[in-house]
Amino acid sequence: MSHLLEVSGLTTVFDLPNGPATAVDGVSFAIREGETLGLVGESGSGKSVTALSLLRLVQPPGRIAAGRITFKGRDLMSLQETEMQRVRGADIALIFQEPMTALNPVFTVGQQIGEALRVHGRTTRAGARHEAIRLLTAVRIPDAPLRVDDYPHQLSGGMRQRVMIAIAIACKPALVIADEPTTALDVTIQAEILDLLREMKQSLHLSLLLVTHDLGVIAETADRVAVMYAGRIVEQGPVREIFRNPQHPYTRGLLASMPGGARGTRLRAIEGSVPLLGALPAGCAFHPRCPDRFAPCSTRVPGDYAATPEHSARCFLLDPLLEGRGALPPVPSS
Repeated sequence: MSHLLEVSGLTTVFDLPNGPATAVDGVSFAIREGETLGLVGESGSGKSVTALSLLRLVQPPGRIAAGRITFKGRDLMSLQETEMQRVRGADIALIFQEPMTALNPVFTVGQQIGEALRVHGRTTRAGARHEAIRLLTAVRIPDAPLRVDDYPHQLSGGMRQRVMIAIAIACKPALVIADEPTTALDVTIQAEILDLLREMKQSLHLSLLLVTHDLGVIAETADRVAVMYAGRIVEQGPVREIFRNPQHPYTRGLLASMPGGARGTRLRAIEGSVPLLGALPAGCAFHPRCPDRFAPCSTRVPGDYAATPEHSARCFLLDPLLEGRGALPPVPSS
């Protein structure tokens, strides 16, 4: 299976009064055709900035400082802005985290779906309404011929998210980036939206980058997962392998903090908090919170060590040159 998107050494910084703060630090990953990659981590880990960077939508004082983004063999970093505008929406679409702020309150949802199609020459003004109704029906909005004339505030949160999905798939892009698509929704609606995304991916042969803080969503939806912490990807590999045998202490902490233990038991939490941009600790950024830290962790940034051909982690516990340290033991089965 060939790679649709390849990201290498992506670094995005924000130029603050006290100097540049790195939000995305040397991130590398790939997405294969027809695959779902989950990008997971706590708030402030750099997930959303990574998603915006892929489409070159980071606003000043943010800027992409280094890296290569290759989509279908084209280097997106080398494109002029007018060329990049043709890629956005038509080839790579983005589902924003909060539809109420992403949708324009003064235009109907039908007008906004139609605009996405007309901008890329996929329909005429006369045909835009018909296409909008078809797309609203496809994303399971009932009474689509009536709801097409509704404004965003007239729809529920779940319906607004469906409209965002309709806009994203309107031009049949090869890749859809979903940035926390279920965050503000209740559990029942979350399940419906995830089911809809899976259905759209299957029927339209999409690849999906799913950005979330929820490992449960990753377990249900993704084929592979990249775990992000303080702007760096600290572990990535097949979902099943990482859930069964996580190699980075941060990944183990995230998995251990998931609900599901015996009733009445306290949830386990990772001590401390994600460091602030521009104030990262030396060495491995996770070492102040890590229960397995040892000598090199506070002085050197770990390399990307292979646990298996498909599974790697940035942790000195996997460094074969450090005697007496090996891979972390598997997570005990419950």
